[in-house]
Amino acid sequence: MAINLQKGQRVDLTKGNPGLSKIMVGLGWDPVQSKGGGGLLGSLFGGGGGANIDCDASVIMLGENDRLQGNQDVIYFGNLRSKDGSVSHSGDNLTGDGDGDDEQVFVELNRVPSNIQKLVFVVNIYDCVKRRQHFGMIQNAFIRVVNPANNQELIHYNLTDDYSGKTSLIVGEIYRHGNEWKFAAVGTGTSAAGLQDVVKSYT
Repeated sequence: MAINLQKGQRVDLTKGNPGLSKIMVGLGWDPVQSKGGGGLLGSLFGGGGGANIDCDASVIMLGENDRLQGNQDVIYFGNLRSKDGSVSHSGDNLTGDGDGDDEQVFVELNRVPSNIQKLVFVVNIYDCVKRRQHFGMIQNAFIRVVNPANNQELIHYNLTDDYSGKTSLIVGEIYRHGNEWKFAAVGTGTSAAGLQDVVKSYT
């Protein structure tokens, strides 16, 4: 039975699941359905006539004092695997349509280098400024942690805040606590224009 978290809650990940070394972190979202189809042109161009909203999930691997040690520690659609192989990304999903996870990240906890203290999970809207898109146009956003060995969902966190005007989301964090790993439900929206701006805040 998955633990359903609220914003700000923290929970043990490995302590209550002895032997857990590999996890799958699933991130999902749906575009808000536009009201009124807008006729034939509307149906051709996605309701409101705007571009599809392309959300991208990323992982920022942080060292001491929550600092990024190098660009190779940012895992996203342009860098699908960490240098050490402990974190890998499923690749880009361009629309967010359909049920279930839109993007997935696989983490081998026992392979994460000892100098990495925290994994920060971020979702951005691609080209949000030019397309004038923000997270008020997204609904049903969630992050979940699954044990891929038996497909058991361990943690589920639905992001239910109003993120209108926000262009990036710090969704959740997995961090070291002594010899164990914990998960924090963050759910903070920012107005960073892209992943690069989010990354800068950790340098």
